[in-house]
Amino acid sequence: MATYAVGDLQGCLEPLKCLLDRVAFDPAKDRLWLVGDLVNRGPQSLETLRFLYGLRDSLVCVLGNHDLHLLAAGNNIERLKKGDTLREILEAPDRAELLDWLRRQPLLHYDEGRNTALVHAGIAPQWTLKKALKCAAEVETVLADDTLFATYLDGMYGNEPVKWDNDLTGVARLRVITNYFTRMRFCTAEGKLDLKSKEGADTALPGYKPWFAHKERKTRDTKIIFGHWAALEGHCDEPGVFALDTGCVWGGAMTLMNIDTGERLSCQCESPLPVTLPAAAKR
Repeated sequence: MATYAVGDLQGCLEPLKCLLDRVAFDPAKDRLWLVGDLVNRGPQSLETLRFLYGLRDSLVCVLGNHDLHLLAAGNNIERLKKGDTLREILEAPDRAELLDWLRRQPLLHYDEGRNTALVHAGIAPQWTLKKALKCAAEVETVLADDTLFATYLDGMYGNEPVKWDNDLTGVARLRVITNYFTRMRFCTAEGKLDLKSKEGADTALPGYKPWFAHKERKTRDTKIIFGHWAALEGHCDEPGVFALDTGCVWGGAMTLMNIDTGERLSCQCESPLPVTLPAAAKR
């Protein structure tokens, strides 16, 4: 039995299948972890979601910002954007089944036996793992609640508050939690977010660093697997932190990592987008 983690798919199904074939992935005994952004911008968003739904008993995935965008569009809260490739999902006969499954996925997964966390963007440096799990559970509970789901989606967009405060309540509280887990790249040691800078790790504004680079980070004793930051090109010098978004949809490659051995494999993508890294990471 092996467990593999794969970086952002974004509707690129063929390179995922290529990687799974290369490791002879067997859903009866192997497990697949996904860092989120399962759909959007790639050529096969609907096929990708259907493929993952078929693998759901062998799959662990966390939600990314593009997945939440799909849920908002599916509930008529957010309009599709010019570069989106989500319309096929919204018009599919099985859309309700697919979207209901998607909304019940977590923001943060923690494997206690491996002491390893899976997240889309990262974990706020001022949070302990226990605090991060508790905050993720707040959003996950609302996502699964039929009466609160739409209100949350309607209020999740925006860059404010820029920093966590225990006294936050309501939508503002849920929004900053969501931004940490699905949009964060740069922040201060106290967790003040810069959500506009999207280039490489060495481009931080004064006083800011990549979330994983703060010496004060309270999850240094936990392995963390994340995606979201294509401009890193899979490189992260921080011990125990593994960046897996290698910009497949932007003309890069898709990366798979054996969680237990650390071995990585890549499959090149033929992206429909006429862009290259790192500028491609401006999303």
